[in-house]
Parts: sequence; C-alpha cells; structure tokens
Amino acid sequence: MSGGRAPLSGRTALVTGGGSGLGAAIARSLVADGARVVITGRNASALRETASRLGPGVVHRVCDVSSPQEVGELAAGLAGEEISVLVNNAGIAGPVAPLVDVSPSDWDEVFDVNVRGVFLMCRAFLPAMTERGTGDVVNIASVSGKRPLLRRTPYCASKMAVIGLTATLAGEVGPSGVTVNSLSPGPVSGPRMERNFRLEAERTGGSYAQAEEAFVSRSALGRMVTEDEVGAAVLAMLRMPGLCGADIDLSAGMVAR
Repeated sequence: MSGGRAPLSGRTALVTGGGSGLGAAIARSLVADGARVVITGRNASALRETASRLGPGVVHRVCDVSSPQEVGELAAGLAGEEISVLVNNAGIAGPVAPLVDVSPSDWDEVFDVNVRGVFLMCRAFLPAMTERGTGDVVNIASVSGKRPLLRRTPYCASKMAVIGLTATLAGEVGPSGVTVNSLSPGPVSGPRMERNFRLEAERTGGSYAQAEEAFVSRSALGRMVTEDEVGAAVLAMLRMPGLCGADIDLSAGMVAR
C-alpha cells in the first residue's frame, strides 16, 4: 500500500499458533501492514525464532490454547495491551485413518485444540473488544469443514465446528461493533500437506507424487495455495469493515470443483 496510514497501524493483533507455518505467515503480513503483533504457541524456541525474524516489535508468549489456565494467564499477561485483532490459527491435523480406527483420545485432542482453543481465546479476549465497541476476530477454518476428506473425520468435523461457531458468535457480538469471520484455506503447501501426502502414499502403496497429484487435481487452478496467500487473505478480510459472519474460501478453486 503506498502513502497514507497503514490499515493496521496503531493496532495490536494476537495470532495463535504463530511460531511456524500459517501462523508465522499471517503474523508477517500483519507486521508488514503496520500492526503490533503478539504470537503464541506451545513451542518456545519456534516462537523466539519467528519473533526475532519478524522484528523487535513482535511479542511472543507460550500458551496452549486448549488449557483454560494457560489462556487465562495469557490474557492476564497481556492486560496492558489493547488486543483489537484476534486470529485463531492454532490447530492440529490429527490422525489420518478411517473413523473406526480413530481413538477417543486422538479425537479429543483434535477438538481440544481446533475448537476448544477458539472458544477459550474468544472467551478471554472478546469482552474487552465488545466493551470498546470495536475489534476483529478471524478464525482459521478449512475447506475440509465443507467437503469430504476421507480418513480425516476428526479434522473435518472440528473445522465445520469452527465455521458454525463463527457464524453464531458474529450474531452475538456484531451489534457491539465487533466482527467475527472465518477463513477456509484449501491445501496449503508446506510440511503439514507433505505429511499427509506421505501417509496417503503409505496407505495406498503408491508414490508421494501420485498422492499429491490426486489431491491437487481437485482444485480449479491445479495447485495448492501458499502460506503467504493465506496471510494476504487475512489482511483483505480485515480491510472489509462490512464483513461479518462470513466464511471465505481460499482454495485455488477446490470447493468450486
């Protein structure tokens, strides 16, 4: 953006799961747009490395978003910050297996991080936003919450839950001036998808390249989206003041197919 005040200058954004991958890319986009950024995650060394790479103004805090105690401690530790943007990005992929082979503990772990974490973070940081009458929440969901992805039932169900949570929460806090939206990326190139392709190749007895092609060919553009594109999409959503209760696809056309 050339000239004028950066859209996020003077605002503080909190990004969960910010130590690597999508979270780090989202944080990078927010920093570039003028925001003061706080990143959280469970890996202290990854957080330190990412914060150092993003610049001296980036704050990092260790927090397991599935823990009410740790989220409460995070909120208390950030009491002096006016968090006006909350990006709930923390999530785990969970098992790649038929539902009947998924253990209850694996199922619970996925929901604890992917859904309970969003609930706890919103519960902790929304009251100050609604009191001020302004704020933005972006929940990172997935196109897998809206279309079948075989052998990934815990992940798909958790992301559908995030989309439902977003729509309902928008209705609750929208009248106070706070927006809540979700972004649903399709397959994002990076370590998580590499893991999935490797596991699928092992399951089918095919090659890694065949597993990747079978997945990527479902998208209209014939490719995965990038982490930087996800970061840019979050910025675009924050620049749309009338956007509330929406779920935005960023899938290279996977949902369209």
